[in-house]
Amino acid sequence: MSLVTEDWLLNEQVRIFQPEKGYRAGLDAILLAASLSGRKGQRILDMGCGAGGALFPAAWRLAEAGFVGLERDAVMVPLAKQGIEANGFSDRVSIAEQDVSTIPADWENRFDQVMSNPPYFEPGRITTTHEGRTHAYMAEVPLNDWLKKMLFVTKPKGRITLIHRAGVLGDILAYLMSRSGQIEILPVRSAPGEPAKRVIVTARKGLKRGETVLHEGLIMHKAKGEQDYTERAAAVLGGAPLDWV
Repeated sequence: MSLVTEDWLLNEQVRIFQPEKGYRAGLDAILLAASLSGRKGQRILDMGCGAGGALFPAAWRLAEAGFVGLERDAVMVPLAKQGIEANGFSDRVSIAEQDVSTIPADWENRFDQVMSNPPYFEPGRITTTHEGRTHAYMAEVPLNDWLKKMLFVTKPKGRITLIHRAGVLGDILAYLMSRSGQIEILPVRSAPGEPAKRVIVTARKGLKRGETVLHEGLIMHKAKGEQDYTERAAAVLGGAPLDWV
């Protein structure tokens, strides 16, 4: 195992412990967490939580909800548990060491919301992976099966939210259209005029009503090639909610 670093998210308001090499929490996780809204007493699952890159920012902002992080990687699980203790989340955040492909039958309809930042690539699509990144990058569970599991553990009329590559938006919608409703899509662009490379998609399980809504989306940087964040992006990275409109 590589060395572990203690890092900070949301302008040093949330702590995370993660391997120095390999997969590390990034913008996708923070954007996913910021896109959630929740009510007091809700139970929210982060499917494939890693070390807590989305789980902890979501728990920090939605302080009256309970969270479970599902993670199969034996390296990430203890780091996520360490992060729970360090952030003072022990009373309402827990980790389940579990593979997405073998979720137990009694998990059906268990959660009010499910969020996920699924693996982006299928085996064979990339030739090499960096140390520690194999599980994060290789989509060993096909996207449709991942979506199926998200809906399986969500309560009827509950909400799922995921962030993924914009290039698979058609596949996501093709699966969700007959199984959910009130679908909303929020594109994420790196700079003005750039095509969206990421999309955040949310839907409610089992609903058959409501048009699919494509929002204007979020622009991360003020201009192409610049590092300065837009005012909206900077606010989200500091812990503000990501408004869909």
